[in-house]
Amino acid sequence: MSLKIAFLIPTLSPGGMERVMSQVVNYVADNKTDEVHLVLYGKKGDIFYQLSEKVIVHTHDMVYDEKYRIQYTFKTLKWLRREIKAISPDTILSFGEIWNNFVMLALIGLKYSIYLSDRCQPNKSFGKLHDTLRKWLYTSATGVIAQTQKAKEIYRTQFKHNHVVIIGNPIRSIAPCNIEKENIVVSVGRLISTKNFDQMIDIFTQIDNPDWKLVIVGGDALKQNNSAGLQQQIEKLGMGERIILAGTQKDVESYLLRSRIFAFTSSSEGFPNVVGEAMSAGLPVVAYDCVAGPSDMVVNGHNGYLIPLFEKETFGAKLKYLMENPQIAEEYGRNAKHDIEQFSTDIICEEFYKTIIENA
Repeated sequence: MSLKIAFLIPTLSPGGMERVMSQVVNYVADNKTDEVHLVLYGKKGDIFYQLSEKVIVHTHDMVYDEKYRIQYTFKTLKWLRREIKAISPDTILSFGEIWNNFVMLALIGLKYSIYLSDRCQPNKSFGKLHDTLRKWLYTSATGVIAQTQKAKEIYRTQFKHNHVVIIGNPIRSIAPCNIEKENIVVSVGRLISTKNFDQMIDIFTQIDNPDWKLVIVGGDALKQNNSAGLQQQIEKLGMGERIILAGTQKDVESYLLRSRIFAFTSSSEGFPNVVGEAMSAGLPVVAYDCVAGPSDMVVNGHNGYLIPLFEKETFGAKLKYLMENPQIAEEYGRNAKHDIEQFSTDIICEEFYKTIIENA
């Protein structure tokens, strides 16, 4: 029996949450017989990611003006409620922490099957108002989708919800090619404080192996402008020729395929796609065991190492071990490529689909 499924997200502008939503929406539209609706209710209904022709897209034509923010918010709530009632979906999937509050407020009192998926560090506070709303509103959702085991544990306590399921992110497959490997430790991420690239630079410098380079792929973000400070740190350490800030790159894949080890010093994650993509490229991973994410992918002594948060000496020791033992690094890399297949696009999108239709 075909169903009507509504997928809700503020926008499909460039971003991790938006990319995953586009993958799930396209998978259902192209592989199932259901009627697929995508409702974009944010200030701008931008669509950066390509959508299947079978997807029915809903956007509003309201113009946002900061002077009338409250009025605009109420108008959007009314529009979203009206749009969902017109679609009359059998089930709904909504993405986005604070945005899920908005969706639940818009649909309050309506008897729809609603699944909420949070996409960030699970113990993150959004301020007293939004934290209170989340605790109140999430209890009435049909189900809550967590990205990691740790997130599930936190959500079950935080939201007092009995139906919390774990679904990771879809990780794209990276095929091997003829790019020649080099002695490179690579990392990928925005140059924001929680990525702790200053620590990574110190760790790599302390290892003092002139045959290796560290390449950090990513640009400034969140108005933090950390690239200048990181470059000064590199120059002060005399590592200008061995530590490279590559900036934002479209072809991240080529950097992964050229490298031998992936290092990750982030302390705040929801589900780090970059770790999964590094594993898909066949790289062993050395990562801080932050609140959520790496521990659902990295297995100590099998495909890499999980390091207790901010234990720089331990991080450096494991990184050095892999640098000096190429056969072990290659073995871990092969294991990583095999292990990450459980997060393939088709497998993860099918998990989303089965979850949201179980009560339809």
